[in-house]
Amino acid sequence: MPPQSASASFYQDLERLEALAVAPVTSAAGLGRVLSGMYSKAANAEFAQYDIAALSKVAPDLIYRLFDLRLVLRSRIADFEARGMMTPEVTQGLRDVFRILRYVSDMLGEISIGHGRLAEHEPPLRGFTGTQQNTLVNDAFYKGSELPFQSGDVLVVRGRAHNSAAIARIGDVDCQFSHTGIVYIDDAGSHWLVESLIEDGAVISRLGRALEHGIVRAVLYRHKDTELAARAAKVIHDHVAQSLAFPGRRILYDFSMQLDERRRLFCSKLVRLAFHKASNGSYAMPSYPTKISLKNRDFLERIGVKADKTYAPGDIDLEPAFDLVAEWQDYRETSHVRIQDFTMDKVFEWMDARGMRFKETAAIQLVSRLGRFSAYFSEGAKEALSSVLPKVPINMPRKTVAAVAMLHRTAEPICRELQELEWRSISETGLPLHGKEIFAALDAIRVREGDQIGYLVARG
Repeated sequence: MPPQSASASFYQDLERLEALAVAPVTSAAGLGRVLSGMYSKAANAEFAQYDIAALSKVAPDLIYRLFDLRLVLRSRIADFEARGMMTPEVTQGLRDVFRILRYVSDMLGEISIGHGRLAEHEPPLRGFTGTQQNTLVNDAFYKGSELPFQSGDVLVVRGRAHNSAAIARIGDVDCQFSHTGIVYIDDAGSHWLVESLIEDGAVISRLGRALEHGIVRAVLYRHKDTELAARAAKVIHDHVAQSLAFPGRRILYDFSMQLDERRRLFCSKLVRLAFHKASNGSYAMPSYPTKISLKNRDFLERIGVKADKTYAPGDIDLEPAFDLVAEWQDYRETSHVRIQDFTMDKVFEWMDARGMRFKETAAIQLVSRLGRFSAYFSEGAKEALSSVLPKVPINMPRKTVAAVAMLHRTAEPICRELQELEWRSISETGLPLHGKEIFAALDAIRVREGDQIGYLVARG
């Protein structure tokens, strides 16, 4: 029985989802219908239907139930694959269910902490820390209070910036992650993260520092073959270390997002290269790549994307060779990135359906030129100017700097307006905005603003 009878209806709805997650299926079409039903039930549920005070008290139990529900569904992917059921409709359905269940968990976490927000000068939490049900650990890997990282673990994260939302949403499927890297533990026991950053290219960072770098969500994945994973970490660590040592040549960030043999690496391509080299070419990620086919490719061309399909950070959600070890989120920030996600959905929809595109002004041209020029400054100068000019790599074109600036300056006021609307909802009802309410507000903003929304302009 539910711990609180007042929240029984939520438990009943959750039990229906849990039953669907383990329901026997005999065809891909039947599996697709099950997943569609799970998504619809979760997406259309409204917290206003439940007793919020009661839900707040039992939120930790509910959050873990939802986490375990996703683990159960993930555990069936290998069987679905073996039975030939991983069709495009099924892979889309799985992505949709994982995404919506994360959002439901986030909202429960926000309710449980009284909708507290990260204060302006308050330091963010370090990933996989916190005392408010922040870290969820797979029972199969639970070892106590400290999360036991292993060499070869893959870390997938979501940052706070608008460009993180754009990266997460750039494919044909909505994703909640913008970056990935691979953990390497050296002989002395020091923990490192090998990653490729837009600003710096391929680098090796202290894992602790990387987990403190303004992330809102993080998931730790572990390959079932831990020896292969350890080799992958060692191979890519040495590859990047050699490029950084004198007289090596730095590995720049690959804006094309293509899974080719070029030396440049974007974040997921680095992880792919690690496991490809360690397996002597027998294991290539991802099993189910993200397609990129926006009708209006103007934005993609501005930021340098040339791929029609790629390995996006969130694609690891569907990799049956990896176990989901632990998942972390800062509930003070999840509402912020959820609003960013939905805003970016609409921005790309306006580009696609309405043919809108970014239009540079003289101010943006100046910012992009100065930002482009700043790539040649010393690292100290870049950091000193970071509050005024974007920190950009040498190989980032001016038009890409301009696109990032216009994206930020278009999305930021929209998100602020939505956050104010959500605060009004919380003060009046105790509830955050439902996804349908956010989308309705975004549509109202488009109608109000007409043919120009920030730097997005309709074609004449």
